Amino acid sequence: MSDHNASEPDRKAEPGLDFIRTLITADNASGRFDSRVHTRFPPEPNGYLHIGHAKSICLNFGVAREFGGKCNLRFDDTNPLKESQEYVDSIREDVKWLGGDWQGREFYASDYFEQLYQHAEQLILAGKAYVDSLSADEIREHRGTLTAPGTESPYRNRSVEENLDLFRRMRAGEFKDGEHVLRAKIDMASPNVVMRDPTLYRIRHAHHHRTGDAWCIYPMYDYTHCISDSIEGITHSICTLEFVNNRELYDWTLDTLGIYHPQQLEFARLNLTYTVLSKRKLIQLVEGGYVNGWDDPRMPTISGLRRRGVTPEALQDFCARIGVAKADSVVDFSLLEFCMREHLNAVAPRVMGVLDPIKVVIENYPDDQVETFDMPYHPEDASHGSRTVPFSKVLYIERDDFREDPPKKYHRLAPGAEVRLRYAYYITCREVVKDAEGNITELRCTYDPATKGGWSQDGRKVKGTIHWVSAAHALHAQVRLYEHLFSVENPNAAEEGKTFLDYLNPDSLKTVTAMLEPALADVAPGTRVQFERIGYFCADKDGTPGKPVFNRTVGLRDSWAKIEKKEGA
Repeated sequence: MSDHNASEPDRKAEPGLDFIRTLITADNASGRFDSRVHTRFPPEPNGYLHIGHAKSICLNFGVAREFGGKCNLRFDDTNPLKESQEYVDSIREDVKWLGGDWQGREFYASDYFEQLYQHAEQLILAGKAYVDSLSADEIREHRGTLTAPGTESPYRNRSVEENLDLFRRMRAGEFKDGEHVLRAKIDMASPNVVMRDPTLYRIRHAHHHRTGDAWCIYPMYDYTHCISDSIEGITHSICTLEFVNNRELYDWTLDTLGIYHPQQLEFARLNLTYTVLSKRKLIQLVEGGYVNGWDDPRMPTISGLRRRGVTPEALQDFCARIGVAKADSVVDFSLLEFCMREHLNAVAPRVMGVLDPIKVVIENYPDDQVETFDMPYHPEDASHGSRTVPFSKVLYIERDDFREDPPKKYHRLAPGAEVRLRYAYYITCREVVKDAEGNITELRCTYDPATKGGWSQDGRKVKGTIHWVSAAHALHAQVRLYEHLFSVENPNAAEEGKTFLDYLNPDSLKTVTAMLEPALADVAPGTRVQFERIGYFCADKDGTPGKPVFNRTVGLRDSWAKIEKKEGA
């Protein structure tokens, strides 16, 4: 029945293929698994998926698609204390959003509870499992260390009959939590600590989100997932590197039971700068109120990234670019931002929004006149269509688009300088109005009526083009400006006496009231746009008709900000 290699084959990667695809290509060529490819994505429904899971989703579903195979969605729901239907629903939504199509093959480890139990009895009858009555702490003490062998439990040599009786009574609910466990009988002196009589079943009187109170004993993950793979006919069981030592137990369980044997393969998990991906730490962030739920746009969860405005195509591109490797590494967050910009640049419609407004009064423009300009939603893709934008005497522009004392190479608005208002007119600043504290409150300008549409017949060159919004027609909207949740690249490497929470960025969220063009009044939540010259933004679910809320997805590169930073350095 066994069809596996004792260790992962050392095969030379083919050009353009990662080591997993190279191995599968070789398996298919040799006829192994009848040249089938069947993978699975097996999350535990005890939290929301994050960007690390996105890599696994893209890999498992991608491999199946590329090789004409299948990929199952399986929920490893063996711990009722931490799992819920809420997580099942969110996982299903995230996988589907990211492009995973399990084609109706949705399974649960709990589907196999009876089969798993029968296999456990089979191990007991073969003398390969026993009921241990040591406490959890005692089992830990008996396990030994990396350099010292473990010590056998005094209950290790119970008879098959006694073990079978105790195990059946465990199932019947006769014992309290922790009173007994079922352990595999392997080798307490094994150099691989995982193989030192690992626990297979524990007593847990808890309500399960699918099976209710039918069971009070639950199988451990290592025991469950290899048998689940076998039942489902999986060919390549792809998991992350922390399970490399568990492969020996995966193989032992299937070989000892004599059932169909898939191949376990391990790849490097994703590590990302300025981010934590530990489920335990993410739960702390949510339950401690450091973020506003699992889908907070600062969170690395798939739901958080979606709410922030990241597209599935950008995430897929990111996962493809980082590749699949055998060694852990850290990926810079800027690569994810690059992928966001790349896709949003192609698909996001352009609109105008002013985040830090300063008033501009065009003195020679008629007081009650309102013009409209037809502006394309995308300068390179006419299929996006266009919208009508009103223009009037009083406008808002970005405060950063004006300098009272402009440095060299500054081509935006300044006293006496002429700039182009996007798609509208040339204007020249004539006067700067300030309040009693010396803060600029208003700019008095003039416009050239002959430059309608943003160009002049006399051919004079105007280097600067800035965006604007008509004050009388401006839509007041809340805009949330997100930065990294953590202020250091590796919040996991906390100094002595500190935790990752000590590195939270106090400026990770800034909320401003922006002035937007009126076309955005009734934008649907989830709509992604580019605020011209500022960045990409996504309409949030907190918005209402006429009062939208936008989340900044990622900023544009600001060439002037780079110059100023460089000169100030």
